[in-house]
Amino acid sequence: MSDAFRELLRKIGSGIHTGENLTRSEAAAATRMMLLGEATPAQIGAFMIAHRIKRPTGEELAGMLDAYEELGPVLAPPNREKGFSVSTVAVFGVAYDGRSRTAPISPLTALILAASGVPTLMHGGDTMPTKEGLPLIEIWRGLAVDWSKLRLEKVQQVFDSTGLGFVYLPKHFPQAAALVPYRREIGKRPPFSTMELMWCPYVGDVNVISGYVHPPTEGMFQKAFELRGIKNYTTVKGLEGSCDLPRDRTAIIGIAKPDAEFERVLLAHGDYGFSSTNPPLGSASELLKQMQEVLLGKPSELMQSAIWNGGFYLWRSGVCLDMSSGLIEAENLLSSGQVVQKLEEVSKAVSVLS
Repeated sequence: MSDAFRELLRKIGSGIHTGENLTRSEAAAATRMMLLGEATPAQIGAFMIAHRIKRPTGEELAGMLDAYEELGPVLAPPNREKGFSVSTVAVFGVAYDGRSRTAPISPLTALILAASGVPTLMHGGDTMPTKEGLPLIEIWRGLAVDWSKLRLEKVQQVFDSTGLGFVYLPKHFPQAAALVPYRREIGKRPPFSTMELMWCPYVGDVNVISGYVHPPTEGMFQKAFELRGIKNYTTVKGLEGSCDLPRDRTAIIGIAKPDAEFERVLLAHGDYGFSSTNPPLGSASELLKQMQEVLLGKPSELMQSAIWNGGFYLWRSGVCLDMSSGLIEAENLLSSGQVVQKLEEVSKAVSVLS
């Protein structure tokens, strides 16, 4: 048992009258002790549920991110000689417990960005509590890209050559993956689930894209990013807490850029000629078939959502001057075959290195 961890647990677990928030350094220390196995299973479970009940602060989340940065995997900037159109990498923070109601769009968005010359990085694990939804790694496998077989240095090579990468928790950060079973045992998402939305396993110029469900979470993001010196980020009140822009309601987006005030962007689907339909998620095989059809340029509701999201992120990444031109470019990239060519390029690169 760790006496040092017990003191931190006592601090957050003493109830509403005597409990206290952790400082940034204390949150980093607690996370470090959990990742390294210095805290006992009983202590880890107790900490997760106590922190869940208390709710994390932006300062605590910043400390947790500090520990992940210290102990976790990090990719370097991709090879500039490959002709990427921008130097800033788009890092998508998507809820690790996956999707259960609406079709995920972010893999298509990542391919659209990579095809346009925007280096893009994703991260996640296997099917995960509490939702046990469809995880990103399974979607990529279904698209013939199995990131789970690559060591981190091989992921770096794919990232260098194609502009697309994926950090897979069980393979590339086993210490963090070892904490996943606690989520099932406590039956609730711990604050790690919020922190993961902000995690950036990359060093260099970055646009961290974080999805969320509840508005107070965005405030935590802002505070944590401020403390950690992250000045370029995007927050999205997305589908099931993802980075996917909805079509059944106005998309609520926050944009932070260096030397600029935080900007609120509201995008209404009807203003750009889109319907209010979010494609539902059926079986994984049905989704993959629909994605393949999108990549081949076949019209569908999923195609419309891919254009809607691709257009926004092309604009946000600086490839296009405005939303309207971003939508045109996203549709062109899909219909011309450039996105499916990018998928084939990534699939081949991963297969060669596996």
